[in-house]
This record gives sequence, structure tokens and C-alpha cells, in this order.
Amino acid sequence: MKVASAAQICFVLLLLNLDRTICRTDIVPGHDVTLAVPAEYGEGFIGRAFLIETEHLPPPNFRAALTVEATQGNFSCSLQVFLGEVKVWSSGHFSRFFTAEKCVLELTDDGDLRLKGPTGHVGWRTGTAGQGVEKLRILRSGNLALVDALDGVKWQSFNFPTDVLLLGQSLNVATHLTSFPPNSTSFYSFEIQAQKLALFLNSAKSKYSYWEFKPPKNMNLSFITLNTDGLDIFNDQAMKIAAIPSGTAQPLRFVALGNKSGNLGLYYYSPQKGIFEASNRALKTTCDLPLACKPYGICTFSNSCSCITFQVENEGDSSKCSDEISGKFCGGIEGEMVELEGISSILRDAPNRVNLSKRECGNWCLEDCKCAAALHYSGGGDGGVGGGEECYLYRLVMGVKEIEKGMGFSYMVKVPKGTALERRKSGLKKWVLAVVGVVDGLVIVAVCGGLGYYFIKRRRKNLILRDTTNNS
Repeated sequence: MKVASAAQICFVLLLLNLDRTICRTDIVPGHDVTLAVPAEYGEGFIGRAFLIETEHLPPPNFRAALTVEATQGNFSCSLQVFLGEVKVWSSGHFSRFFTAEKCVLELTDDGDLRLKGPTGHVGWRTGTAGQGVEKLRILRSGNLALVDALDGVKWQSFNFPTDVLLLGQSLNVATHLTSFPPNSTSFYSFEIQAQKLALFLNSAKSKYSYWEFKPPKNMNLSFITLNTDGLDIFNDQAMKIAAIPSGTAQPLRFVALGNKSGNLGLYYYSPQKGIFEASNRALKTTCDLPLACKPYGICTFSNSCSCITFQVENEGDSSKCSDEISGKFCGGIEGEMVELEGISSILRDAPNRVNLSKRECGNWCLEDCKCAAALHYSGGGDGGVGGGEECYLYRLVMGVKEIEKGMGFSYMVKVPKGTALERRKSGLKKWVLAVVGVVDGLVIVAVCGGLGYYFIKRRRKNLILRDTTNNS
């Protein structure tokens, strides 16, 4: 194993919160860096070697690091870029490279940048062998690049965006930002389409938008670029046609797609607080976030979550607020639709049909075993097109929120057949028991009152007779 000299590269192994040092040199071919991987798994472990940083810039600077992290019961190995303490790029964003014993970053003699494990297995590479690579550099923009002797870029991290768009970086229709919520099979994406920018919730083979920005006059757009004042939108002729403003006088540093909320934020650095803060966000309220509540949850007017509850046959009075039911209807379980009043969905771009009645909309969902819910719109409210009837199908019950009644929306959830009937029976039983209880109570009160009146009257009569006898 070759180890670079101190003049070429230096690094410090960062374990959790230990102090760190930074180097200001490039990495050249023929050298590698190794981080040891612990023998035993420890939740929260982070081992990090900072390699290079941008020079002659006011803090916070960009820094590149080799990182070992404990995740999913294993240790992942990745090359990462940081702006201050914020991770803005990672080689393991889409596919993690899991390793044991050691994590090796190698820039080979022929110019290929690789991540390797203990047996030499390559888990990630740039594929730049034989292209005249002279060094690995981190540019003032935060772009991690392999360059040749004339500083021509042979590979760059800007061509492989993750969940952050940096100042001066561009995105076009072929690239997008993605983020992955913890403990979820779904993921978010921020995409540039022909006539709009949009945020999407991606789940299995389904894709739903939950925020859109359209340039005026239905202009076609080609790419976007972040500058210090906002997010600029350009057409095919590289003419600026629209912008999303920063919302602050402070210069912007990056745009990020949050992995927990799925919200898109424009961020600036606050020197007073020493942190990055969002000056503008695409979504302003909690209930407009796609995963504000867990599956089968409703985001209410108070921005809290309420479960969609129903009674499953032969399961007593247990309530459901999970995705346990979705997907079971393709296994032979017969379903029926339960309508929820004052409820709608923030998810758009779902499969839809027009001129369908509410009943036909529900039947369309029942015919599709993968359908979990349906949204029917009727009338000239905010959500319709042309005032007609529309029906939308969903393969998941998420992005559900409370709305004012009378807006023309009907949200229907598919449940096992008999569920709704059982619920109505349960309600009827409770009503009958309540009425019987009230009647029984009135009867008991009447009987007790009558007996009390009888005994009181009899006692008074006996007292009168006793007094009369004594006076005689």
C-alpha cells in the first residue's frame, strides 16, 4: 500500500466528535488513503478522514472526506463533500458500498478514482483510467473534479447531483435531486420538466407530484441555476424566463431537498449563528408535506395527525393506522370503498379519468387490485378542470389532509369487504345500548321515586294518627 507524503496529502481520522484537521493540497495519481473499519458494529459510529479543502475563501469552506459510517447493521464506505458541517455530495447517495476491515480511497496511476474493500473489491469508481488525470481537486464552487495537466475536467461531482444544488451549479431535464426518507421504501425527487419544476413522491412504480412551479405563459424550460439571489429558470435559448426568489438579503449558498420532510429549501449562511438557515421553502405548511403523517393518517387543521380508523372483521374493535392493508387485495381479499368526509389528497399526477360518477370512481378502484384509495371531484371548486367530474386513483394512502367541506372532493379508502358494514353495526349497537341505558335509567328513577313517595306519605299518616290518639 502506498501512502502519500505529508506534502501531498494529510488527514486525520475523525471518530464521533474528536477534533479535526484540514489539508490544502491536491491528491495525485499513485496514492491512496485507508480508514480502518471497526470489528464490531456500533450504532452512530462515524470515521472520517478530511483530505482536501478549498483555499482563500471565507468560512465555511468546502472539504472532501473519506468516510466510514455505521448504517443498516453494516459499515458503508464513501467519498463525501462538505460545506462547513453540511454534507452536500456523497458517492454513496444512490448505492451504498458496504465493507469490512478497511475502506480504501485510491487514485490509480492511470487516473481512476476508486473505493475498495479489504480484498481489492471495487465498490465505486469514476471510470477515468487512461484519460490523462493529473489530480483530484475541489473547486471553489464545491465541485469535486478530476483534472488533467491543463485543468480540463475529466470527471466532476456536479454531473452526479444528490440532494443538494450548490451555488453556480445547474440542473437540466436529464438530472434531478433525490432524497431518501429514513425507514421508508419511498423517496423524493426534484425534477425539471418541459413546462414545470416539480417535487415528486416516488413509491414502487408510482410517482405523484406534491408541488409545482410553472413559468408564465406556459413557456418551455430547459435548465435551472442557483445564484446568490434565487433560483433562475432558463429556456432552450438560455434566456431567463422566471425565478424563485431567495427571500433574504443574505447570499444563497445551496438548495436542498430534505430527506425527512421532502420540502425544497433555499439556504444561506448566518455568520451570527454559525449555521445555514432556509430563507424560502417550497411548501409553507405541515399538511402540504407528503409524509406529514404515516400511512393511513390524516393531517388535520391543527397540523397534527389523526388515524383513519376502521374495524376489520374478526379483529374486534382494533383500529388501523398503517399500510398493512395496501397490497393485500391482489392476494384475493375482496374490498369495498369507505368514503371520508372533508378529506382530500395533496398528491397529483395520479391516474385519472373524467366524467365518472362517485360510484363509478369507487368501482374503478375496486377493479384495480393495487389501488388503495380514490379521490373524486365534482363541481367547479378549486381542484377541478372545467367544472366536470374527475376521478384519481392512488396506490398508497399518504398525503391525506383535512379540508373544508363542500369543496366537491370525496376521498375513498379501500378496505376489506365487510369492514364498513361491521363499523355501521358497531355504531348501531352502541346507539341501541345507549337508548336502552337511558330508558332503563328513567324507569329506575321513576320506580325509586314512587316508592319513596309512598313510604314518606305512609309515615306522615302514621304520625298524624299517633298524635290524634295521644290527644284523646
